[in-house]
Amino acid sequence: MANSRFEYVRKFEVEDTLTRGCYVVVRIDGRGFTKFTADHDFEKPNDRRGLELMNEAGKRIMKDYSEVLIAYGDSDEFSFVLDRDSLLYSRRASKIISTFVSAFTASYMFNWARFFGDKPMLYPPCFDCRCICYPRKKLIKDYLSWRQVDCHINNLYNTSFWTLVHKGNLSPKEAESRLKGTQSDAKNEMLFTEFGINYNDEDPMFKRGSILMYEMVKEDVTNPKTGKVSVKTSRNLIVSHEDLVSPKFWAKHQILSSSSSSSSPSKSKPTPKPTPSPQDPSSSSSKDSTNEPTSDSSSSSSSSSTDPQTEPTDPSSSS
Repeated sequence: MANSRFEYVRKFEVEDTLTRGCYVVVRIDGRGFTKFTADHDFEKPNDRRGLELMNEAGKRIMKDYSEVLIAYGDSDEFSFVLDRDSLLYSRRASKIISTFVSAFTASYMFNWARFFGDKPMLYPPCFDCRCICYPRKKLIKDYLSWRQVDCHINNLYNTSFWTLVHKGNLSPKEAESRLKGTQSDAKNEMLFTEFGINYNDEDPMFKRGSILMYEMVKEDVTNPKTGKVSVKTSRNLIVSHEDLVSPKFWAKHQILSSSSSSSSPSKSKPTPKPTPSPQDPSSSSSKDSTNEPTSDSSSSSSSSSTDPQTEPTDPSSSS
């Protein structure tokens, strides 16, 4: 940048560096998606096209930024977990927020026709974004568990709500009144006894949301000239709908045990050499895998685990 007498205005910029040594959750959330999904005739309670389009936009972020260890999305939101050692954009919150949400929105719009075919996009969607720092692995696990449990609560409510509207011939106001104050077991019972719907048979993507993560794949590669066989290890980006509330998920995947230093270089700009960051007292703790909730919110045949809340905040916002 050229020097000039006007350069003093840069001093008005505010430092927004995220705390070193912490995992960073970058959460993207749809703004006004109740109206957007209604205007674009999304299927209720779940539109597979819309959810898979969200997953595609999430993949774009995962592929562009190798510092992202895992991502979780449902409905109109997606959360991306940056490694605590990440120096992406010198950990400037404004830079991370602006690039993530713009890339996500651009990918959503770019891939619209792949999932919705000839159905036109009437107007562009809008997403907001924020960054949250978490110093310990357990907090990251609890954060992702919170989002998945919230997905279950909202999906059970929305499934019950729209079943009453579509099959029970109730008005939206009547359906809302019917469900007011009900717990998960009552919703499950109503779906099964009145409409023959077993909630456990619902698509896992609808019940649990989508997890984006890498799995290591080994394959034998033969040198065409020498005939020598070697083992090649590569990272494959996958979409999973597993129960991440269970400790078995974290024991199986060991996602937070790795460091970004062992992953492939990011496509982002190189950042200055960091100053020593504070040591996370929980980085070598083994307690992370033992203090997790063990219940699967959809494992019961006729009822689910106790709801932290009885109703979602928006009965019709599911994508």
